[in-house]
Amino acid sequence: MKSPIILGIESSCDDTSAAVIQGSTILSNVIASQKVHQKYGGVVPELASRAHQQNIVPVIQTAISEAKIRQKDLDAIAYTIGPGLLGSLLVGSSFAKSLAIALDVPLIEVNHMQAHIFAHFIQDANDEAPEFPFLCLTVSGGHTQVVLLKSYTDLEVIGETRDDAAGEAFDKIGKIMGLKYPAGPEIDRLAKEGNPNAFKFTKPKVDGYDFSFSGLKTGVMNFLNQQQQKNPNFIQENLNDLCASVQHTITDMCLEKLYLAAEDLGIKSLALAGGVSANSELRLKLNLKTEEGYKVFIPKFEYTTDNAAMIAIVGKIKYENEQFGELTSKSQARFKL
Repeated sequence: MKSPIILGIESSCDDTSAAVIQGSTILSNVIASQKVHQKYGGVVPELASRAHQQNIVPVIQTAISEAKIRQKDLDAIAYTIGPGLLGSLLVGSSFAKSLAIALDVPLIEVNHMQAHIFAHFIQDANDEAPEFPFLCLTVSGGHTQVVLLKSYTDLEVIGETRDDAAGEAFDKIGKIMGLKYPAGPEIDRLAKEGNPNAFKFTKPKVDGYDFSFSGLKTGVMNFLNQQQQKNPNFIQENLNDLCASVQHTITDMCLEKLYLAAEDLGIKSLALAGGVSANSELRLKLNLKTEEGYKVFIPKFEYTTDNAAMIAIVGKIKYENEQFGELTSKSQARFKL
């Protein structure tokens, strides 16, 4: 019996993406990014939903064409139901529901954050997929979480941010330093030429496995204001060192909580997921944990940022377990894992 062919649709923020999967093999993964937000220094929800409306038909057509299948070959449609920007989610969900009705195939609802984690189970995401139980540090523009996974269906968020996410911290601090949006990749690039120990920033103290990045953002802002009063060119003259020091602090804050959870729970398998998992220092530091006997799982770059391949793999798992959605289901801007 042939493996089902599933179309995944992702439209939670500012990337319109469609992917086709058969079994655990990605046949196509197409992403249309939106440049319109750069001049505003962040995603503008109304502009994002309008861009999704323009992009969704050609993106899905391209994904089906690149997969070398026909529309009628699809066995199910998987889409992001939340969390995300409500207007953007509605574009993807409306199209997914319409296509499912037209093709008379099941509809599958996917949690965006679960999809980031389950990207590890795409056939070419890693040399091998993580085995249960494992811990996953999920870091993105809107979320920072430590998730304990005991099975495909048994997931527990044991730590999360109480304010800003790690990605937000990168972008907001980058904006203060005059970097273009999104600032995370730019900080990563500039940090390679800087000294991570040039400046010390205070890490907020939070109990348990939770995170807090808002205080760091305020601390960096106050530090820069003080230094610019003495030297108006301070940021420009120290930009590489500032980026390296900020990146060093944020990545340490993320990993300290993951390592604490791993030690407390006795779990030796650690995974990384989400858009910020593309950060080179975060990947390097986590990989060093293998020297202590840990198994580390970091997906390929193409499966770290928002993409439909991760939606499709969750669709495949849910299809096999007959976990189908309803046409009456509503998109949710806030959606618990």
